[in-house]
Amino acid sequence: MGYKVAVVGATGVVGQEMLNILAEREFPVDELAALASRASIGRKVSFGEKTVKCQALEHYDFRGTDFALFAAGGDTAAEWAPKAAAAGAIVIDNSSYFRMHPEVPLVVPEVNGDDLDAFFARNGHGNIIANPNCSTAQLVVALKPLHDRAVIRRVVVATYQSVSGAGREAMDELFVQTKGIYVNDEPTPQAFTKQIAFNVIPHIDVFLDDGSTKEEWKMVAETKKILDPAIRLTATCVRVPVFVGHSEAVNVEFERPIDDDEARAILREAPGCMVVDRREAGGYTTPVECAGDFATYISRIRVDPTVEHGLSLWVVSDNLRKGAALNAVQIAEQVANRHLRKAA
Repeated sequence: MGYKVAVVGATGVVGQEMLNILAEREFPVDELAALASRASIGRKVSFGEKTVKCQALEHYDFRGTDFALFAAGGDTAAEWAPKAAAAGAIVIDNSSYFRMHPEVPLVVPEVNGDDLDAFFARNGHGNIIANPNCSTAQLVVALKPLHDRAVIRRVVVATYQSVSGAGREAMDELFVQTKGIYVNDEPTPQAFTKQIAFNVIPHIDVFLDDGSTKEEWKMVAETKKILDPAIRLTATCVRVPVFVGHSEAVNVEFERPIDDDEARAILREAPGCMVVDRREAGGYTTPVECAGDFATYISRIRVDPTVEHGLSLWVVSDNLRKGAALNAVQIAEQVANRHLRKAA
């Protein structure tokens, strides 16, 4: 016997990826509801070899729903996630709205899956579980096994984030601008503050009073909540003209000695990690290779001689998958396997 699953925001890029991954990983779905705005009523979305017609979120009754996977924005999550949870659904929300709520677990299963066990042991808080920011998810997957071995003091990360992290309109803008430049059309930024084609933009989300952006703040706050509040982290988040796949240049300072060979061996055995690290041309992973894959790829592992115990890494992952949809489905899988078993 399987589960009744609702995907909220089913017509968006993350929502559609959730549907793809539910089907690919053969999550036991007996009944699926694809939910979106009223404008999308009747629109068909793919679920494996099937197609499902979208229903209006505002008219949907969540009673009897086992899992509600939210791939809509924070405003939608704020209004509808508590209603879904009150109706008995396990809500897994991909927006930032609930992430820093002290009673809501922020989970990357390979890193802090045990937080789900503690959450269900105390009967939860409205059945809501938060998915981290896409750039944070892949970062902590790479950091966790190294932190367990040598204890991380400080992290400096620069991200190179694809336009799919900003949604379908952003992807369309990159495509249109790139095509237009070849015929001398003047780029007109809409989804971004500046031209994105053939350019990089050191600005993701809104600016805060201290000069950082909210995206950078998310990486700091979420890493502390997921991995260890003692870790000091600074980030510079940059949007690049790549359709899918976030990359990160990561510098890590540890409390205990660890060299590149040991780090490489640890990461090869770590859940969710794939090490591709040959010191030759092409012996590393780029977003093109990681798109469509589940793994977090780690390359360019090397000692940083400027600090006592330092390493530098290159971390790449499909932001629509591990950064969003895959992580949500992995949470649902752990909940189903440990806490919501159904009789066959």
